[in-house]
Amino acid sequence: MKSLKFKLYSHKRNRYLNQAINAAGVIYNHCIALHRRYYRMWRKHLNCCRLQKHIAKLRKRNPFWQLVGSQAVQDICQRIEKAYQLFFKHHKKGVKIPGFKKVKKYKSFTLKQAGYKFLGGNRVKIGNRVYQYWNKREIEGTVKTLTIKRTPLGELFMVIVVDSVNEPEVTFETGKIAGFDFGLKTFLTCSDGSKIKSPEFLKASLNDIRKASKHHSKKLNGSANRERARKNLVRQYENISNRRRDWFWKLAHELTNQFDVLCFETLNLKGMQRLWGRKVNDLALSDFLQILEWVAFKKRKRVIYIDRWYPSTKTCSCCGHVLDELDLSVRMWRCPSCHQINDRDKNAAINICAVGASTVQLGDVRQARACNHCLT
Repeated sequence: MKSLKFKLYSHKRNRYLNQAINAAGVIYNHCIALHRRYYRMWRKHLNCCRLQKHIAKLRKRNPFWQLVGSQAVQDICQRIEKAYQLFFKHHKKGVKIPGFKKVKKYKSFTLKQAGYKFLGGNRVKIGNRVYQYWNKREIEGTVKTLTIKRTPLGELFMVIVVDSVNEPEVTFETGKIAGFDFGLKTFLTCSDGSKIKSPEFLKASLNDIRKASKHHSKKLNGSANRERARKNLVRQYENISNRRRDWFWKLAHELTNQFDVLCFETLNLKGMQRLWGRKVNDLALSDFLQILEWVAFKKRKRVIYIDRWYPSTKTCSCCGHVLDELDLSVRMWRCPSCHQINDRDKNAAINICAVGASTVQLGDVRQARACNHCLT
């Protein structure tokens, strides 16, 4: 499965899609209220099928709710059901119970088998109306779902989920493996000694965001000036997000062109966010790894993750000696066994590469060549 994203043309008929998204938000909040009321009365979880039948009856008597297709209403009930299942299963890990959402901030609704039809070219029929979108690529495969999303700026996008082509087999073109260590000062340190620094887009744009935020806070609530200031603030954040995402895509293509297997350490990013907050959010490693996995899949490369608890930093890459403790402020350390001076980040990247290479079978010659490349 893969998703394709297209932007809809700005047109006055788009107000019907905005009304449908608002109606979906009202239905969502009503379903949340029913779940909570049912639990207070019976101390039980409301079944998804019973909720769908009840909402279908209410929908017949409410013209505003009929702006949303029946399958979109079913999808809302199913999403709430999944959110509750995740809460019951992982509430000890910090997963919160689904709550109410502001209708103005509600983002999307999803249509599955019915409610839309592609008319060819760049036209799509949603409900009884025809909309145009920026047709930047061909839609290949069978369309499974169509989602209409609304951004904070009020722009509308169409996200299509289609059947992907047969998954390609993993092939190796260069026979090279590399390990990468994530850091706060250096975004990625490669096992070959090269370092990649992040542009830190949020840090570079903090002054503009502060000015836009102050300008927004001084405007009168509900006024047109406040709405224009809000959109200006949103544009600042979207600009940061777009530049960061563009840099991630270019970096992912560059790394996959150099190496066939890329090894990373599994990190506790939520714990790192609690310690370093905005710094970790600005680097956005999880977003980069998602992009890298997709690019690696398209190019028939592999991304491997090693165990979180493997002591990659405290293990000497030369002799394998493991230190008892290593403070975070120590960037260079000497191995007490072989007296090798190790750079903290490069040493960790080499160890990550060695562990990742042990889990991949490239053939005897290629595997030896890759391991020698990592350890030199």
